[in-house]
Amino acid sequence: MPGSTSPFRWEVGIALIVIGEAIRLAGVAAAGTVTRRRSRNVQRLVTYGIFAWARNPLYIGNFLIWLGFVTISGVLWFLPIAVLLFAVEYELIVRYEEGVLESIFGREYLDYKSETPRWIPRPPKGPQPEGEYHWGEAFKSEISTFLQYAVLLLAFWIKSQIVEGSGGVWAKGFIKTF
Repeated sequence: MPGSTSPFRWEVGIALIVIGEAIRLAGVAAAGTVTRRRSRNVQRLVTYGIFAWARNPLYIGNFLIWLGFVTISGVLWFLPIAVLLFAVEYELIVRYEEGVLESIFGREYLDYKSETPRWIPRPPKGPQPEGEYHWGEAFKSEISTFLQYAVLLLAFWIKSQIVEGSGGVWAKGFIKTF
């Protein structure tokens, strides 16, 4: 049935969400909460930690989270559409942000850009600089995101109980129309 889910899809989806959020948290802890908003007011170029593996860890995390929710939803035909939407949206965002960083940091950013992949993480070459991590701020800044995850997961669970559980004929027919 389209849109149906299974324990396996829940396990895979939750794993993708947890991994994605862990990557996001590592990025926010290293770069600070300024990464959660569009701003040209960038104080420092963060090249350590998760940023030594890829230039856009928050977006990589978002991508995994998207895939996790699509997997849980059971609407697997939407996966290629989600990938395409993600690619278009974040390509435009990243191009803008890279221009900003290049104008602010110049050669330092160009060197970082030439050594660090944009999307597919890979281990950094050679010794990496150490930097500060602000885990408390990162968790605090993600509280509303965690609540959104909880609401979505609850909605998918309720849907699965009604459609696939014993929600009654009326509820099954009503939910299937959506």
